[in-house]
This record gives sequence, structure tokens and C-alpha cells, in this order.
Amino acid sequence: MGEHYDELERRDPEQRERALLAAVRGQIDHAKANAPYFRAHLAGVDARAVSDRAALAQLPLTRKSDLVELQRRHPPFGGLAAVAVDALRRIYQSPGPINDPEGFGDDYWRFARGMYAAGIRPGDVVHNSFAYHLTPAGAMVESGAHAIGCAVIPAGVGNTEIQARIIAELRPTAYGGTPSFLKIVLEKAAELGLDASSLTKGLVGGEALPPTLRREIGNLGVAVYQGYGTADIGAIAYESPALEGMIVDEGVLLEIVEPGGRAPVGEGEVGEVVVTTLNPDYPLIRFATGDLSAVLPGPSPCGRTNMRIRGWLGRADQSAKVRGMFVHPNQVMAVAARHEEIARVRLVIADADGRDGMTLHCEAAGDDALAARIAETLQSVCKLRGEVAFADPGSLPDDGRLIEDRRDA
Repeated sequence: MGEHYDELERRDPEQRERALLAAVRGQIDHAKANAPYFRAHLAGVDARAVSDRAALAQLPLTRKSDLVELQRRHPPFGGLAAVAVDALRRIYQSPGPINDPEGFGDDYWRFARGMYAAGIRPGDVVHNSFAYHLTPAGAMVESGAHAIGCAVIPAGVGNTEIQARIIAELRPTAYGGTPSFLKIVLEKAAELGLDASSLTKGLVGGEALPPTLRREIGNLGVAVYQGYGTADIGAIAYESPALEGMIVDEGVLLEIVEPGGRAPVGEGEVGEVVVTTLNPDYPLIRFATGDLSAVLPGPSPCGRTNMRIRGWLGRADQSAKVRGMFVHPNQVMAVAARHEEIARVRLVIADADGRDGMTLHCEAAGDDALAARIAETLQSVCKLRGEVAFADPGSLPDDGRLIEDRRDA
């Protein structure tokens, strides 16, 4: 290993494109033969005809927003998995709920490449503050770190003071987790007079990284780079030291299409991220993530030649990511349905002192006791804490939106 993780990152773009399309053709045949959903979804599709991206764009999409219903009808994976349950290593459940499979193999989620671009090298000790419970985020970073040759501290989420003391005692050199939590832990260490200076680099994700937050973390001694991935797909793209967009991972074929549609948009136009994976266990073909991004022209100055995107630019639907977890409109409806006092709701997500915060505004005549009960339901359904505020009848906007994201992109 040198400046780049491997030679794949510096391939001639035309060579890469030929290799990806050949792999996608094989994946289509594999999915049709082994995954009941794709057998029906791609009926009549001749994989040999998918010779370029224009031909690929003629294939139907599978939308992430449809997974909840597909999995409800055909548990546990809606017929999209190409292996039996007993051939898997783990099964996760993300908010929605959406079940996500993990198979066997080193660096299953392909996170090592993005971690390497963030400066993480063999011999580093990685403090991993992503969740290990039900979500694969913790396993994603851990498996990537092991592939590079790093030990991992499986810190998980929360317990800020304990994590600050662990960093001071065990002296990890790298971090994996959300950027807002890193800032909180570093500030807690400073408050307690603990030395956290061993941490100098990190791969962060799960939420937006505005320039102000990156600078604040940098001023605390840690240079961070973003990784972009999902529980369905694994790694999608990552930042490099050039800090000019995010480089698409070598294990996926990425398209940007019209939000809600399937036709590709022009270079530089904002659209929905659609990914085809090369994972044989879960062969997602033209999987519409619901995320927005745009293609940047040309290769990265860092020498990596794959497509670049601007990074995560928001959601094409009303779903929003809060502290690394997706919140969906159907979850907001589920909270309201459990409390007959509520006439109408709107979940507002905003920046609260550099950390994601959410408040459920309810048209209801309520008191502190009702607010506490609703807050408990909100945490139970969404797996996230939030505030509850009451509003007068008819005062919430009647625009059909259940989630309003007021954070800066």
C-alpha cells in the first residue's frame, strides 16, 4: 500500500467502465437465478444487452422506500437476497423497519478504501463510536479497519465521559463515527483535563459535515474525511485529501437520475443516487437510495480516477437522517396514531449547537405528562430522542409534509 489503497483506484476510466458493466451483467443473471424478487422484477431483461449505461438506464428501479412493504410481505428481505438466511453472518434492522443482511468475507462493506483515503494505516488504533446494536455502522468501520491492519476500540454510541477517558488511556490514533459526537467527546476531554491528542485523523459519516464543524474538529486536532454509505449497500463514496467531492467506491456502479424518475440527469445536475452493487448475497440492481447528489467533472487531483460526486445533498423524499439514523414519514404517523389526543404532527429537524436535534410539533391540548408519553413513543419508534412541542389546532402547515429538515445542507 502506498498513497492509494490499490491499483483499482488509478485504473483507466474506460477500463473501469468495461469491467463494471461486465460485472453488472453477471449480477443481473445471478439475481434472476437466485433472488425471487429480481426474477420477477427483471423478467424479460437480457443481461447481454446491458452493454452501456444507456442500456442500464432502461432497467426498472428498486426503491429503498419500497423495502418496508416488500419485506413485510416476504420476510425477511422481500425476496431481494440471493442466499438463504443460514448463509449469513448477521441480520440487522434499521429504522423503517428495514432488515439488512451481512454475509461472510473480509471488509464485507468495503469500508477499508475510504478509511485508507482518510489517512488510516496499518498499526493505527481506531476508536469506533458508530453503533454496534441493530445497525451495521459499527461493523462497517470495524471490518474496514481490520482489513487495513488496525486494532479497534468498539466504543459504540453515548457514554461521552467514559469514551473521553478511554481515549486518554488507550491512546487511539484514528476515529470512526459521526462528526458531531467526535466534537462532543473532544470537548468533554478538554473539560476534564484529559489528553486526547493521540487522535489525529478519522472517517466520519451518518450526518452532514458542514465546513464550520470540520474546522472546529480540526482546531481540536483531528483531520476528518467523510465516508458515504448505507446499510443496504455498504460504502458508496468517500473523501480523499484533495477534498474535492467524494470518489465513488470501486465496488459499485453509481448513477444520478431524476428524483422520483429513472432517467439519468446531466453532469453537474442534482438528482437521486442510484446504485448497482456487486455483492452476490444482496444483489441490488438500480437501487434508488432516496439520497440526492450530483456528478463532478473530471478525476480527483489525488490521482484516483473514478467518478466523483458532490456528496450527500439531502433526500429526494421526506425521509431524513438524524444522528446517523433515518427517520421516515411512516414512523411519524405511527407515533401520532398511538396518541388519540394528537390531531396533526410535523417533525422538525434542526441544528442544535452543532448536533442534530428533532422536535415533534403536535396539534393537541397537552401537558407535561402527555409530552413525556409522546417523547417516549417517539424514541421507541424512531430509536432517537426528541423534544415534543404542542401547537394550536390548525396552526401547523397543511402542505402534506410530515418531516421538515431545517439544517443547512
